[in-house]
Amino acid sequence: MPLHVLSRRTPEDTDRPGVTLTDRERAEVRALAEELHRSPAGQVDDPRWLARARRHSCRLPVRLLEALRDFRSAPGPGGTLLVGNLPVDAETLPDTPSVPDSVERTATVPAATAMLLGQQLGDVFAFRDEKHGALVHNVVPVPALAASQSNGGSVELELHNENAFHPHRPDLIGLLCLRSDHEGTAGTLFSSIRRARVLLDDSDVAVLFQPRFVTEAPPSFRAGDAATAHGVLNGSFDDPDIQVDFNATRALDDEAGAALRRLGAALAEVASELVLRPGDMAFLDNRLVVHGRTEFTPRYDGHDRWLHRVYVHLDGRPSLSHRIGPGPVLA
Repeated sequence: MPLHVLSRRTPEDTDRPGVTLTDRERAEVRALAEELHRSPAGQVDDPRWLARARRHSCRLPVRLLEALRDFRSAPGPGGTLLVGNLPVDAETLPDTPSVPDSVERTATVPAATAMLLGQQLGDVFAFRDEKHGALVHNVVPVPALAASQSNGGSVELELHNENAFHPHRPDLIGLLCLRSDHEGTAGTLFSSIRRARVLLDDSDVAVLFQPRFVTEAPPSFRAGDAATAHGVLNGSFDDPDIQVDFNATRALDDEAGAALRRLGAALAEVASELVLRPGDMAFLDNRLVVHGRTEFTPRYDGHDRWLHRVYVHLDGRPSLSHRIGPGPVLA
């Protein structure tokens, strides 16, 4: 079901919480990331490195720790947090990758930074069938995927919860910008069900709570079994969580389809747009927020838009039955 954002508010029009690091705080984060970069176990996915990163995350600047912990406990009506002035030096980066399934396994300073913040919020994890089970993903334009509804595409990306089909989808998502697009116009779209809920009739909300919808897994997950019917809203009737992907979720009957369209319109009406700059890291609560991206024009010249993405579970125990051994990768 195509969904187009009806109105976009600038960050100044929202109450998105955030913290911009001072130069001193930025240097403190860089020092921690460089320690991890120089670690003998210099691979992000190495269990020894992960344990060290978890301990190092406790040494982040106090203001940053306070912002992260506040967001974990109370994500607010917008369900997003923006951290600015993190240690990313775009001029010293290698070329932006442009191949499918690109990941960052080496503990570079940006990758270590993303992991430090993610580990302070919860347990960073990955899916075996997505990006080869790597913990740090590269979100970059890929020529072969330009027209796709994927992180490698460059067309407008429909609003969605990350991995909406999965029973153990991320609680939180972190997006660290290494490079902006050439024109500096590629916007990440955010829309919170907490803001959209007030625009919905209770009769529609009641329908959206019922298991009258299915969400298909992307081909990369090789799901095999048929999608299970679910509600696109769940939890509290007045303050619900949301589970939807407007490119992959379909209603099982006409009444449910009409309610889904009205949900999409409400989310589009309250959506906001943020153009991430190098050193910006946006966190979103994937239980409350759907996100997307505006269209942009890549050049595939080594200087295209480049984000690091991490997934976070607030509590890893519910997904134990899906984990491969004791590690952070889910089957």
